[in-house]
Amino acid sequence: MEEKKLYPFRFCSLRDEYPWGSDEFLLADLGYRDSLVRNGWLGGNAISEVMDTYMDRVVGENVYEFWGRQFPVQVKHIRVKGKMPLRVHPDAETAKDRYDFLGREKLWYVLRAGADARLLLGFKEDTDASALYTKCMDGSVAGLLNSISPKAGDFFHIRPGVPHAAAGDVEILEISESSPLDFCLCGWGEEVSPDEFDASLNLVDALDFIDYKAWERPEAPAPAEGDRAGVTKLISIPEFTVSLVPLREPLAVEGGESDSFVLYTCIEGEASVQIDVLGRKALFPLQKDEAVLVPAECSDFFIVPTARDTMILETAVAHRE
Repeated sequence: MEEKKLYPFRFCSLRDEYPWGSDEFLLADLGYRDSLVRNGWLGGNAISEVMDTYMDRVVGENVYEFWGRQFPVQVKHIRVKGKMPLRVHPDAETAKDRYDFLGREKLWYVLRAGADARLLLGFKEDTDASALYTKCMDGSVAGLLNSISPKAGDFFHIRPGVPHAAAGDVEILEISESSPLDFCLCGWGEEVSPDEFDASLNLVDALDFIDYKAWERPEAPAPAEGDRAGVTKLISIPEFTVSLVPLREPLAVEGGESDSFVLYTCIEGEASVQIDVLGRKALFPLQKDEAVLVPAECSDFFIVPTARDTMILETAVAHRE
């Protein structure tokens, strides 16, 4: 019997409330947080179950060889209304050797920022573990950190070892590797929810992998030209790539040699992913604050704006030798 072909997946979101705001997973494959497919004949299945069954048909052969049965990236919408605890994530080697998890490379894309919004990112000057420990314990660590007043459209690659937090009225879309490894460095004198951080992921255990050098903001990349005119690649690392796509007209996507899934997250407007199924056009809506996963098996498709000023983030994993 012929196998059913996979199709673009929409997901049920998962929201966690904290004293400082909320995390809403648009896509997660973490075991304790698994997104459910909300459409089609696989509706009601967790992404982990889909990966266990369809493996490289979902992510592509090359991605599957490197990352295995865990979907390699996660997406969440962070809404801050107070002061997020200061956190840091480890590099891939530390994550694997100590915890058997992936690392936690991150991209933060600012969706909205109020007048009082602040991002704390990395150290203003070179420091050391002793100074950081003392400042974290007395709650004055913000004095060591860069304080940035963000605006909508700003984005930041947060590398392993870089302390970071958000405060004030700000919304962020976070795209990262599929990993729960955030270590809590400082709660600013407030009680930290045990649902947000594992008690073992704390300041003392993070001291040896923190990057104590002064943090420098990289230069912003230029928009692409030619066939991808106007598209801006926000981050391109072995773990994943993310591009900002202003969707003004239908965009044809051909799988070709990429052999990777494509994940679309709508940050403004709305769109529709359109594929051919048995000679008929099938439509998969992509609304604001939603993610649609197009499996590697769906090699050719269109993504079409259905509202003005539609903007999407396109996430994939590049081929690796």
